[in-house]
Amino acid sequence: MSAWNPDNIRDVAESVGITNLNDEVLSGLSADVEFRLSQVLEEAFKLMRHSKRTTLTTQDITHALRMLDVEPLYGYESTRPLRFGEASIGPGQPLFYVEDEEVDFEKLINAPLPKVPREIAFTAHWLAVDGVQPSIPQNPSAADSRNQELLPKGPGANPNLAAISGNDNVTVKPLVKHILSKELQLYFEKICSALLDETNDEYRVAAQASLRSDPGLHQLVPYFVQFVSEKVTHNIKSLFVMTQMMQLTSAMLDNESLFVDPYIASLVPPVLTCLISPRLGSSPNRLEHYPLRSLAASLLGLIANKFTEASHSLKPRLARTCLKHFLDPNKPFAVHYGAILGLQAVGGRESVRVLIMPNLREYGKLLQEAIEGGTPAKADAEMAVGAVLGVLEKLEEGRPPSLTNGYSVNQRENSKLVEKVGEFLSSRVLQMGRPHLVQAILEP
Repeated sequence: MSAWNPDNIRDVAESVGITNLNDEVLSGLSADVEFRLSQVLEEAFKLMRHSKRTTLTTQDITHALRMLDVEPLYGYESTRPLRFGEASIGPGQPLFYVEDEEVDFEKLINAPLPKVPREIAFTAHWLAVDGVQPSIPQNPSAADSRNQELLPKGPGANPNLAAISGNDNVTVKPLVKHILSKELQLYFEKICSALLDETNDEYRVAAQASLRSDPGLHQLVPYFVQFVSEKVTHNIKSLFVMTQMMQLTSAMLDNESLFVDPYIASLVPPVLTCLISPRLGSSPNRLEHYPLRSLAASLLGLIANKFTEASHSLKPRLARTCLKHFLDPNKPFAVHYGAILGLQAVGGRESVRVLIMPNLREYGKLLQEAIEGGTPAKADAEMAVGAVLGVLEKLEEGRPPSLTNGYSVNQRENSKLVEKVGEFLSSRVLQMGRPHLVQAILEP
C-alpha cells in the first residue's frame, strides 16, 4: 500500500476532467508519485549536505528537479521565508496556501529608480615595476599594508588584539607557507653547516659542487638567498664567512636549473657589501680582504651580464653605485679598489673608457700623495694602483695583434698619455713596457 493518499490523485484527476479512474489505477499512480517525490528529495538532500547545511531550501528542490530533467517550480525563493495561510473547505479539511505579498502601487511608483549598472569592462594595471609597487587606486595603499601587518595571524593569534585596533570584523586570510619536505630541510642544514666548517675543506668543496649541479633545489633558492643576506649582515668581520657566502652565491648563479631572476634584487646588496664596504674582516693584515673584493667584483659582473634582460635598469644602477664610491675622495682606497673592479666588471671596456679614464688625472694625484707621503694607507693605495692598471689592460683585449717589433713610445705619445691619465699613472703604465697598451689608452 502506498503512503501517498489516493484521494489526492483523484482530486487532481477530477480537476483536469478525468472522472472514471478505478482503484487499481489510483494505487499505481500513488506509488509512482511516491517514488518520484522520494527521488527528488534524495537529490535535494545530497545538494544540502554538499553545501554544508542542515536546512533544506527551495533552491535545493529546484536544482534537484533540474538534475532529473524536470521543469522546476517557479515563484519560490529561498532568500525569504514562505508564509502559509489556512482556509477551511469543510469540517476537518483545512487547505494551506502561500500568501501573496501585498504591494502598494503608490509607493512602488514613487520609489526612486535603481542605479544603472556599469558596463562590464576589463583593464590592466602594474602590480609592481622592478619590485616597486606603484601608488595607484588598484593597488593597496601603504596604510592598508600596515594595518594588515598589525592584525593577528595564525591559529594561536589573540582575536582581542584585532578588536582593540578596531578591526574585529576583518577576516584575515592566512598566508600560504612554503612547505619543504624533510629531505630538503635536512639538505639545507647540511649545506649550511658544511659551508661554515673551516676545518673540513673536502666537505665544503663537495657542498659547493652539489649546489652547482643539483637540479632539484628550486624550492631552496629563497632560503639560500636569505641565508646569504643574514650571514653577510651579521659577520662583516669574518672574512671566511663572507667568502663562503660569495662562493654560495656563485654556485647558485652557475646552476642552470635554478630560476634566480626574482631574487637578484636580494642578492646584489650582499655582493656590494663584500665589494665596497670600508672595512672587511678583523685581521691586522691590511691586504687580506682584497681577494674577497675581487671575487665580489666577478660576481657583480656575472649578475649584470646574465640578468640584464630581466631588469633593464640593473646595469645602470650598479654602475652608478660603483662610480659614486670611486669618485668620493673621502672613501678608503680599499673602497676605490672594489669600485674600480666593479665598474669594469659591470660595463667592460666601455665603462673603463667612459667612466674611469676621465677621472684618472685627479685620482692619480690622490694616489701619489698617499704613496709618496708614507701614510698608513700606502699599501691600500698600491692595491688601488694595481686595480687601475688592471682595468686599463682590458682596453688592450680584442685588438688585432701588431706586426711591429721593437716599437717604443715616442715623446708625443708620452705627452698625450700624461694628459690622459696624469703624470703619476702614466709613469706606472710606461714602467710596464707595453707600447700597445699605451696605444689602446690613447685611442679616442
